Amino acid sequence: MNRIVVIVGVVLLALAGLVLFFIARGPQLPPKEGAVSVVTVSEATALYSYKIIQAFPHDPGAFTQGLVYYKDNILYEGTGMWGESSLRKVDLKTGKVLQIHRLPDEIFGEGIVVWNDKIIQLTWQHRKGFVYDRETFTLLKEFSYPTEGWGITHDGSRLIMSDGSATLFVWDPETLHEIGRIEVYDDNGPVVRLNELEYINGLIYANVWQTDRIAIIQPETGRVVGWIDLTGLLKPEDRHARVDVLNGIAYDAQGDRLFVTGKYWPKLFQIQLTKP
Repeated sequence: MNRIVVIVGVVLLALAGLVLFFIARGPQLPPKEGAVSVVTVSEATALYSYKIIQAFPHDPGAFTQGLVYYKDNILYEGTGMWGESSLRKVDLKTGKVLQIHRLPDEIFGEGIVVWNDKIIQLTWQHRKGFVYDRETFTLLKEFSYPTEGWGITHDGSRLIMSDGSATLFVWDPETLHEIGRIEVYDDNGPVVRLNELEYINGLIYANVWQTDRIAIIQPETGRVVGWIDLTGLLKPEDRHARVDVLNGIAYDAQGDRLFVTGKYWPKLFQIQLTKP
């Protein structure tokens, strides 16, 4: 009987040691196959507010899903909603639509990315995307993927795509096949509903759907290293009946200008990040 008591005691001490070991490690997110490994970072997450530098007209009939600054005050925009989805070339200063390709009524358009002389556009639940000639908007090909499509950007060598979960999918830009994953998290765990994306100076900026926040993500780890709170950006007098959520991030690298807008918003804003 004494031997049994000793054995039980040793086992309990060993289990207690394991528990203390895992507590000391901190929370660990289980990576999916092919995921970028997640590490716990102790630094505090940066919090940002904003200053409006300039407001520009924006088509209030545009259900903005993707936004890209090209050059010379030209934007490319992907819009969604059944019967309204499109790919557009837009003049930043006037908001005028200079060129448009309308998607079939049954297709719900999503994010876009400019890759060299092409534009790639996602769709929501059809699990297929379109590749266009950037100049003419001529459809070059269609491709498929196994998830929903939400946002898409690139880091100069890879495409990075969101599907509304906490996972960002890394694609080869030529084959459009998955080559990796990034699991996004903050101090509270996985960050879900990642939507429109923009890659800016080594970090991924992501709208979080149905919030006024943008997550700033470190691509190597998936950790959210900053939050931008855009509460109050669109004033009450600009909120017409169809105004929907914040969505749309574009960056002018040459001019170091950051632009944001939303679905059916009548304005597009150039903002500067500030500390609250």
